[in-house]
Amino acid sequence: MPEERKKILVLFAHPSQERSEVNRLLFKASQEHVDVTAVDLYREYPTFHINIDKEQQRLIDHDVIVFLFPLHWYSTPAILKQWQDLVLEYGFAYGEGGTALKDKVFFCATTAGGSEHAYQHEGYNHFSIRELLHPIEQTANLTGMKYLAPLVLFSSRNAKEEGRIPAHVQTYSQLLSALASDTLDLENAASRPLLMRPTEQEAESH
Repeated sequence: MPEERKKILVLFAHPSQERSEVNRLLFKASQEHVDVTAVDLYREYPTFHINIDKEQQRLIDHDVIVFLFPLHWYSTPAILKQWQDLVLEYGFAYGEGGTALKDKVFFCATTAGGSEHAYQHEGYNHFSIRELLHPIEQTANLTGMKYLAPLVLFSSRNAKEEGRIPAHVQTYSQLLSALASDTLDLENAASRPLLMRPTEQEAESH
C-alpha cells in the first residue's frame, strides 16, 4: 500500500507582484504541485479582512506550512503579520487546548535584496536571515511545529540578470516534492542556517 503523501499549504505574500522577479515564479511552481494548496493572501484578502475560520481549517487540513514572501525591512510583508495575529489564536494554536499545529512542519521561503555576506554578523545587516526570522521561529516553537531553516535567494535584485532564478525555483520545487513524499531529512533541515537542495543536504549529512 503506497505511503500517504503530505499535504502542503503555501501562504504567499507579495504586495507588489507586478514587480516580482522571483517570488511570483516560486508561487507559480507551488501551484504546479498536486500536493500543494497555494494561497495568494493579498489577492484573497485585498482589504486585510482575513477569514479566520477558513484559514484555521486550512492549517488543520495540511501537514506542512510554508510562508513565501520577499524580506521587507527584515520581516514579512504586512498581511502575513496580520494573518499570524488573527489566525493563530489562543486555544487553537497555543495555550490550553491549542494543539492544532502540533507536529506540523514549517519553513519560510524568502528573497533578500542584499548579498549573503551582508546578512552576517560582520556584514551590513549585522544578523543572519535565520536570526532576523527568530520571531517566526519562536512562533513555530510555541505552537509545536517543526521549524526548518529558511530557504533564501540572496541578491535577488540581480538574480534575473545573472541567470540564478531557474536553479532556485528548481531547488524550491525539489524541497516541496521531498516534503510531500516525506523523504527530506527534517533534523538536518532544522539544524542548518539555511535550506538547500535535498540532494545537497543528503550529501552533507553523510
